[in-house]
Amino acid sequence: MAHIETLVNGHILEIKVNRADKHNALSPEMYLDLARALGELNRNPELRVALLHGEGKHFTSGVELDKWAPIFGNGKGFEVPAGEVDPFGLFGERHRKPIVMAVQGNCFTWGVEILLNTEVRVAADDTRFAMLEVKRGIFPCAGATLRLPRQMGWGAAQRYLLTGEFWYAEEALRTGLVQEVVPAGQQLAKAREIAEQIAKAAPLAVQNVLKSTRMAWNEGEAVAAQLLFKDLHPVMQSEDAAEGVRSFIERRDAVFVGR
Repeated sequence: MAHIETLVNGHILEIKVNRADKHNALSPEMYLDLARALGELNRNPELRVALLHGEGKHFTSGVELDKWAPIFGNGKGFEVPAGEVDPFGLFGERHRKPIVMAVQGNCFTWGVEILLNTEVRVAADDTRFAMLEVKRGIFPCAGATLRLPRQMGWGAAQRYLLTGEFWYAEEALRTGLVQEVVPAGQQLAKAREIAEQIAKAAPLAVQNVLKSTRMAWNEGEAVAAQLLFKDLHPVMQSEDAAEGVRSFIERRDAVFVGR
């Protein structure tokens, strides 16, 4: 993986975008490397959460448009090999375990769209966001038109999608696009702290929280409600549920094993 570095840190899969000399511009090869990393997150039972971040001053300046133009124009969308996971969550199986993301500097186009497909987001206070596609003769095709209006609100999202204007970390926090804003340089430490908290929680419970909330978001509350107790039953029969009860009675921190 030429521009993606992965590191297993306990139950956390750290994924670093490392093409700082190009401001982490997304190439098709980088996209496939991200898909492989998220495929490993899904497959490896020891992994409970991913931490996604970028090397350098900027999370990303955007995409290598000249390399992507033929793909955007093929009418097929993103093609993900078997066993891998589309980082934008549009095609094929989605990631089943949470992703915590840290951003800084410029977070443009695909950076916003992959952020929209993560669960918890931390931004440095120097972060500026932008969806620049309308200035390049195209429109966003990796999820922003589908998700940004729901996450930021209709008017705010339309303003930035239709104009290509910048918006900044405090606006992202105010509208719920990110959950934490910290001084520049502290974003990765804060994101890692959150990832560690998730990694200590019961894996089956965490994964079913993600499944249930995602279903309610996409399919509606009524559909999700029909599966609540069906999905809860095997979790309640797990070793982790028994450990949760024991630790509560014994007044100690639980140690979960994912079974």
